[in-house]
Amino acid sequence: MKILALAAMAIALCATAARAADPRHPDWPCTQAKVPEISLAAVWSGPPLDDVQSKWKDDAKISALVARLSARKTPMDEAEKAVKEVLAASGPDKTNNAKLLFAGLFDTLNAQRSQVMNGLERVSRKQRDAADKIREEAVQLQALQGATPRDETKVEALSNDLIWKTRIFEDRTKVVRFVCEVPTSIDQRLFALGRVIQQEME
Repeated sequence: MKILALAAMAIALCATAARAADPRHPDWPCTQAKVPEISLAAVWSGPPLDDVQSKWKDDAKISALVARLSARKTPMDEAEKAVKEVLAASGPDKTNNAKLLFAGLFDTLNAQRSQVMNGLERVSRKQRDAADKIREEAVQLQALQGATPRDETKVEALSNDLIWKTRIFEDRTKVVRFVCEVPTSIDQRLFALGRVIQQEME
């Protein structure tokens, strides 16, 4: 029966995700290795940021620029152009503004990344629960189909419920695959903007 095939496919998808997970992070659903935080050394080789740290929040212009550059809807060419324009107009404050800007981007994009990753792990836990329920209902449906006399009303009701739950499971699986790319795109954005900032400082 088609519904049992759908249920089997959903459960297989969940099992595949479970096998791909890093045993150190059992709720992590992506094939990409989980790196909890971006390392500053991996994206910044400029001067130390110890003297600026959270001071970027106190500068209204830098804070506004950080928000704009951190938004994934802002195209990278537009973001890089904005960095160059702001730093070119900074005069003697260029180095300090560059450091403030990167410190802000580092904090903001790391926070965005953590939020996305936490969301992925929440969905992963929901998917495991959903797969368990689908498996249980598939067994119940088989029992109902083999019963004598057969209660067609119950068979149809459980079949429809199983179809619905399986579709939700599959839709979530597709969304997870898409969202798994987001942490990497955030890494790439931070690295690219950091490179432009450092080039403008030279």
